[in-house]
Amino acid sequence: MAKLVLQGALTAIVTPFTKKGAVDFLAFRRLIRRQLDAGINGIVPCGSTGEAVTLNDKEYASVIKCAVKEIGGYVPVIAGAGSNNTARAIALSKIAQAQGVDGLLHVTPFYNKPTPNGLVAHYRAIVEAVNLPIILYNVPSRTGSNVLPNTIIRISKEVPGVVAVKEASGNIDQVRDIIKGARKGFITLSGDDAITFSAMKIGARGCISVVANEVPREFGELCQEALAGNWKKAREIHLRLLPLMDINFIESNPIPVKTALSMMGLIEESFRLPLVQMEKQNKPKLKRCLKTLGLI
Repeated sequence: MAKLVLQGALTAIVTPFTKKGAVDFLAFRRLIRRQLDAGINGIVPCGSTGEAVTLNDKEYASVIKCAVKEIGGYVPVIAGAGSNNTARAIALSKIAQAQGVDGLLHVTPFYNKPTPNGLVAHYRAIVEAVNLPIILYNVPSRTGSNVLPNTIIRISKEVPGVVAVKEASGNIDQVRDIIKGARKGFITLSGDDAITFSAMKIGARGCISVVANEVPREFGELCQEALAGNWKKAREIHLRLLPLMDINFIESNPIPVKTALSMMGLIEESFRLPLVQMEKQNKPKLKRCLKTLGLI
């Protein structure tokens, strides 16, 4: 298994759709080129932000293939492949592996609410089925179940193919405990833009980010300054971007970020059900934020 370098800003990239609802590959390639030009450290297609749960297997493979081809090895491609059905998670992992990705992002199983033993078994089964490094994704707001640090620490030690965690509990104490207790070399990444500055100050190596869709260069600079220990500069960027980080979650992700990218002229304002367009009363708030940052 090749070593996966994970640090800095990695973008949980949106999947643009045409007005008729098809995947807009032309817009997707433009988004990726924009990310690369901005110096982003990695691209994560087909995650929550990429509306992966609405893609069929053919679309899923095509989106990942497009990302891998467009990126051309310049930065890692880490495909979202999670499911609450372990067999399905393995099947998606094999599809992604066949497209040439560098790693996989696996959300902790939702709805089933597995025990710690079940989580260990879930990740071990995935690691044994594919030859790719795995990032565990803990996002209680979506799964309905918070994976506590002791369980993540246990997985880090018992399932070495799990090389990192995307920690999106929003709990900085939980981030601290994982960093303190996980095996040597295990990487902690923020899964929440708004706490990335604080998480990196205690040892996180970067973030798998939503806001980097809109401001890849600026968010990348925040992470690079933090990695270099330039906390004053990192804090300045954090405070400047914080209103956008917050407004990206005024409604369910990725509704605000895709609406913002549409306002910026980068994609169509198109979603797949059950997601719909942003509430009318929230659009002016988003527009004001984008204008303040000079994005429109």
